[in-house]
Amino acid sequence: MIYGRKFVRAVRGPAQSLAFAAAAIALIGCAKTDGTTSGDSTVASSTQTAGTSACAGDNGGITLPNGFCATVFADTVGHVRHIVVAPNGDVYVNTWSGPYYSGPAHPGGFLVALRDTNNDGKADIIKRFGPDAQHKNGGGTGIGLYKGALYAEEGDTIAKRIVRYAISTDSMTPTSAASETIVGGLPANGDHPMHPFAIDATGNMYMDVGTATNSCQMENRTLESPGHKPCTELRTRGGIWRYDANKTNQKFSPAERYATGIRNAVGIAFDAGGQLYSTQHGRDQLFDNWRKLYTTDQGQNLPAEELLKIERGGDYGWPTCYFDGQQAKLVLAPEYGGDGKAVGDCATKKAPEAYLPAHWAPDGLLFYSGSLFPARYKGGAFIAFHGSWNRAPGPQQGYNVVFVPFASGKAVDPAKYEIFADGFAGAVKQPDRAAHRPAGVTQGPDGALYITDDKGGRIWKVTYKGSGM
Repeated sequence: MIYGRKFVRAVRGPAQSLAFAAAAIALIGCAKTDGTTSGDSTVASSTQTAGTSACAGDNGGITLPNGFCATVFADTVGHVRHIVVAPNGDVYVNTWSGPYYSGPAHPGGFLVALRDTNNDGKADIIKRFGPDAQHKNGGGTGIGLYKGALYAEEGDTIAKRIVRYAISTDSMTPTSAASETIVGGLPANGDHPMHPFAIDATGNMYMDVGTATNSCQMENRTLESPGHKPCTELRTRGGIWRYDANKTNQKFSPAERYATGIRNAVGIAFDAGGQLYSTQHGRDQLFDNWRKLYTTDQGQNLPAEELLKIERGGDYGWPTCYFDGQQAKLVLAPEYGGDGKAVGDCATKKAPEAYLPAHWAPDGLLFYSGSLFPARYKGGAFIAFHGSWNRAPGPQQGYNVVFVPFASGKAVDPAKYEIFADGFAGAVKQPDRAAHRPAGVTQGPDGALYITDDKGGRIWKVTYKGSGM
């Protein structure tokens, strides 16, 4: 994934590929950079427009299965990334000053508190706090609640940190303008500088530290450049780190690495039983950088995006391996001698719990535990897909929210998913032309689903009104 402003629609030859790579690396953003066709996974059911008799308005421009309705909870809030909802229903989002956001500038901080006082599905009180939102490249993605305090990622392109604010439920905002640093010195350079996180009931904070490169090449995103052996980047990037949310002034350290071989785990969440999962943004540019080994079709449709069951000490394969959704197995990456078929030591790496179409960019993850939705959704995973940029010459894909059914703590079928919400992009599925791009997803105390968008700054609240489901 690359964080960037604009990307060419097609890459035709080696010269264009090299120019593309150089431009992409220079641009930082928080949108995964891949795309695919449904060849990697099976769509179990297609999206249906909600019944107009049950829902007022147009669901904020998105389509949902019958019986579900959406309101625009807030709009043009900023470059909205991840989201949490407090037990009293107050909503908090982290925003970021990166590319693509097309709404107005906002004075005040990057963190936003929102409250619906009359229960109409729309926020009527909005307050901003935290660092100055006019600061270039400020803000972040990660946000969480623990013991009544708000935790958030903040910083710039030099350094990131996770901080804590004591929140007053009366005012929705911090009791003090000053925050406490929980973990400092987080890497903020390279292709994946954001740090999403999840906190369990005892205060263990699991944090993504994404990779600085695409595939640990000697020359990042360069034609036929081999991989570093060993990939020393893995000491400080490409995995999940664990810290204590109860302690302040912790320092980022290789010693706190919990799991490795994860290129970019933007979506990170617990299931109802407390098991940690994350998404993985699969690597880019198999065809662009390895034209003797891969076709344009393989470049579009490989590798799969992944939903990982995170275990302590687990190695999920990056950069030496990637998950081929067409062969349904981990295979050796070309930077490490792979030819698209060889497995090598990838047989010892941890395969995903579920896999999804390539390059869709999974940026938000939620395991649904509410009772508002039909029973079949309980325990399953909702994933917000930011949308692809690099499926050329094919059409870009993603820009939606999907549902992965689970039963007894496991995916019903590793390749099975359903498109739950769609239509976010509007007429054009392109990063710089899409109307909206899903980035975060969470659940409210009433069981409603909240979806964020970092292109137009919109937040949707999705409820269930009932139908023949």
